[in-house]
Order: sequence, then structure tokens, then C-alpha cells
Amino acid sequence: ELRTLTGYNHSVMTTVAISPDGKTAVSGSWDKTLKIWDLLSRTEPRTLTDRTGHIEAVAIAPDGKTAVSASSCILKIWDIDSCTSLRTLSGHNNATQAVAIAPDGLIAVSGSWDNTLKIWDLLNGDELITLTGHTDSVFGVAIAPDGLQAVSASSDTTLKVWDLLNGNELKILTGHTKLVQAVAIAPDGLIAVS
Repeated sequence: ELRTLTGYNHSVMTTVAISPDGKTAVSGSWDKTLKIWDLLSRTEPRTLTDRTGHIEAVAIAPDGKTAVSASSCILKIWDIDSCTSLRTLSGHNNATQAVAIAPDGLIAVSGSWDNTLKIWDLLNGDELITLTGHTDSVFGVAIAPDGLQAVSASSDTTLKVWDLLNGNELKILTGHTKLVQAVAIAPDGLIAVS
């Protein structure tokens, strides 16, 4: 059954993620808020305010308890139940446009207009590795189901496959003639779609 969730007045919703159990969604908007939606009760959403900038991306951890949002040059880790910011991750030099959380929930990968990706330790907030190789902005990132590789999408018209353990670029995927804004990896980890 199709339902419309209402909660944004005059703003554009830019991103949304659904928890693995399908009970919760977290959306982000140009109004610098995240909204936490109870998909079962369809009650009024809870609102988190991020005063750092427009929310460009959001991901929910596999346990469904935390979310990571991307805005301005930073990421924020949020506790979904208490609606509080747990930690701020800084390191990008330009707008952060993409974020994905590994299946084990221990690391996140972010992509930015600074042409880089960063691997973050979500437990302590440390930046682990900076991935360089794109020649233009990174707009999308997806992590393989095994958590060992990620694929990034860039306005340099390429996708890159990365080793998340050592940060090495494994492969360049070409074929696009214009910028690539999104990427997803199939559950078997063998196919990426952009």
C-alpha cells in the first residue's frame, strides 16, 4: 500500500535510508534537518537539527541504532533512539556528498567534492584512510556485502573499486560519458549499477 509521509514544509528532501528491519527511515533535507520516521505507526517524525549545512546523504547502521549523515565538510553520527549527535567526523576539504556504512557497522566510507573518499572508524571517530584517485567530485559510494571493497561514483565519469583494508584502488570502471552520481552493489557483490 502506498503512503505519503509528510513532515517537510518548504524544503527539499535530498536523501533517505531505511533500517535493515524496515521499521525506521531517516531522511535528510536542505533545511539542515534529519527526520526519523516510524514506518509502522506513520506517526509524526522526530527531527534532528544539524546546523552545519544541507544534509546531502545518510546511511543507517546494520543494527538500526545509529545513522551517519553527510553535510558541509563533515559527517555526524546520530543515536536514532535518543535523537542525539554522538560524534562529528571532520576531514574533508569540501562538501561531503555520499556515505555508506559497512555491513559490520564498524566503518563508514564518505565521498566529497574534494575528489576523495575517507574511511572512518565509527567507534572512535578516527579517519583511517584517505582514498585518492578521482579527478573530480565523488557523488556516490557503496560498500560490498563482504565489507572488503567499496565502489565510488564520480563526476570524472568513472567508478572506482577500492580495497577497504589497505585503501588501494583495485579497478577503474569506465563507460559513462557524463558525471556518475550514484552506485549500488548487488547482494551477491558481483554487480554494481550506476
